[in-house]
Amino acid sequence: MRKNFAIIGMVGLVLCFSIMVMTGCAKKSVVKGQAVTTEEKAAVETAGKDVVKKEEPASKEVKDVTVKEAVEEEATREKATVAKEEGAFKDITFDFDKFNLIPEARETLKQHADKLTQNKNDNVLIEGHCDERGTTEYNLALGERRAKEAMKYFVELGIDGKRIKTISYGKERPLDPGNNEEAWAKNRRDHFVVTPKK
Repeated sequence: MRKNFAIIGMVGLVLCFSIMVMTGCAKKSVVKGQAVTTEEKAAVETAGKDVVKKEEPASKEVKDVTVKEAVEEEATREKATVAKEEGAFKDITFDFDKFNLIPEARETLKQHADKLTQNKNDNVLIEGHCDERGTTEYNLALGERRAKEAMKYFVELGIDGKRIKTISYGKERPLDPGNNEEAWAKNRRDHFVVTPKK
């Protein structure tokens, strides 16, 4: 019986010793209040600086490239917008339920005719549009009359009719989706699409 107690005691001692050895081999950690050597501080600071130095230039480079690209992209967009506005044909508008050209529309068409005279390789498609009031069929017919009226005036100004095509969208493609007089006035229009000859 005593032998059994002796064996159990020995096994217990071996287990306790093993646990102490395992926990004693854990990584060295700084205990609060324990002094840290100057060499250890310097090593930590140097490692931190190296990381910062390596990361900073890369991030600055990325930021610089991004800003530079953004500036170039914005400049390109502005140039394209200006070119589009300079080359674009301004819409003409009509009074409610009318297709005859008002004086402002005639002036605008004269400017367009001058551009077409200068650029003989350009053709123009005149799109007739209406506001949302009235039936689809009625507005398609009114849009067609508006486009034909502008075409007729272009021909009177010396533009070859073969360079001009017309189409009516009626009320199907509003410029302003609003449901008021201001929106309707914008939607009663002829829109011009200029394309080079094929």
